[in-house]
Amino acid sequence: MAGTPPPVDLDLRLVRYFTVVAEYRHFRRAAEALHITQPSLSRQIRSLERHLGARLIDRTPQGSKLTEAGEVFLPRAKALLRSAAQAAAHTRAAAEPSRITIGFIMNVIVTPAVRELRHRNPDADVRTLHLTWNDARAALLDHRVDAAVTRLPFPTGDLQVTVLYDEPRVLVVPVDHPLAGKESVTVADIADEPLIRGADPVWNAFWRIDPRPDGSRAPDGPLAEGVEDKLELIASGQAVTIAPGAYSQGLRPDLAIVPLLGVEPSHVVLATRADDNSRLVAAFRKYARAHLTGPPSVGWAGHSVNKELSSSK
Repeated sequence: MAGTPPPVDLDLRLVRYFTVVAEYRHFRRAAEALHITQPSLSRQIRSLERHLGARLIDRTPQGSKLTEAGEVFLPRAKALLRSAAQAAAHTRAAAEPSRITIGFIMNVIVTPAVRELRHRNPDADVRTLHLTWNDARAALLDHRVDAAVTRLPFPTGDLQVTVLYDEPRVLVVPVDHPLAGKESVTVADIADEPLIRGADPVWNAFWRIDPRPDGSRAPDGPLAEGVEDKLELIASGQAVTIAPGAYSQGLRPDLAIVPLLGVEPSHVVLATRADDNSRLVAAFRKYARAHLTGPPSVGWAGHSVNKELSSSK
């Protein structure tokens, strides 16, 4: 038809790269998350911009900024990736009805439940995938995983969420911090301590206890998303952070953990898509409830890996 523009063949890999840069607002950090070099990522984004005929991202001294065209393209790019993932997942489900991918985050062990699922379903393709702390919801809705063991809080719409166990929250400080030697602390003890911030307001409200019970706001520390970035900021004395009790396992030697009393505990949950009626998902939910009942090793809640493994025999 005259006047109809030619179709644009978009490379989904480039579209995904763009969404990651848009998330981090920083090419170097996005490249690290994607496990590619920064020059390569820059070339891929330029290639996408040529295909679309529009500039999507501007570099600034503070990082990267979406152009007006980039802001328009971002939600459509996410929808495109989600649609592609769902199409692939539904196709795989039709061809491979005995397949499940289980996601999990740092300091959470799913092995006992996964082992029983494999034992009970020897012909099933049971896979696991490590997720970043804030990726569980997107991974589920994008069909990258079928179940995720993660921590609240996060938006739970379109998901079925089951609390598996609670673990106390702790304060992470440098070893030379005045609070490092205390048996425990309360929110009042950290009233003036700058706390690391995240980009997610829901995360900030829970993990920074912001606002405080008296209505005051938590002092602002630097912004950080990656776990290693947070630990480095703490070790250098720039801020402290509130974390799950499981952080006490394998913590770097220049940091210390102090139990934080008088606050709601962290909730470790199993999340699945609300409309997923897969028998393997239902089976994993059953085994997760039976075996994932406490932190992965002896710690704040007094549970142990050995106990969980022995109960799965």
